[in-house]
Amino acid sequence: MDKLWAPWRETYLTQIIKKTKKCVFCKILKEKKDKENFIFVRTQHCFAVLNLYPYNNGHSLVLPIRHVDDLSKLKAEEQADFFNLLNHVKSLLSEVLHPEGYNIGMNIGKAAGAGFPGHLHIHIVPRWKGDVNFMPVVSNTKVISQSLSALHTQLSAAHKKKRKI
Repeated sequence: MDKLWAPWRETYLTQIIKKTKKCVFCKILKEKKDKENFIFVRTQHCFAVLNLYPYNNGHSLVLPIRHVDDLSKLKAEEQADFFNLLNHVKSLLSEVLHPEGYNIGMNIGKAAGAGFPGHLHIHIVPRWKGDVNFMPVVSNTKVISQSLSALHTQLSAAHKKKRKI
């Protein structure tokens, strides 16, 4: 069986968790500095943010505004908003980045690999053929082709044009 190891991600998770006693997602929501925190969509019950430590260009998170740790704790209107925003973010990423596929998933609970188990979130990772190359293997380096600031600007503009959500 092949294994995919990403040990460098554990370092950033433990450093962030040690530095931040409160929930990092609730913190950035309260700051209302969306551009600086890379939040590119807010809805009534949810928001979308670029991952600061992306697996790939465009790696985004969709989260409920309310601090809950499991899907079962979302109210019906929060669930609808959560999945509607997931679809909306996927369409924005398609429009801006034109990926050939997506990895979409949740890690619910520490045992499942959730880096921030207290605040439910879903990952959306755009994928392209050949986006995994030799760099992580030979130099422990992942190449991300675009800055978070530039991508935030593009996704925010695309959202303002659509505004279906």
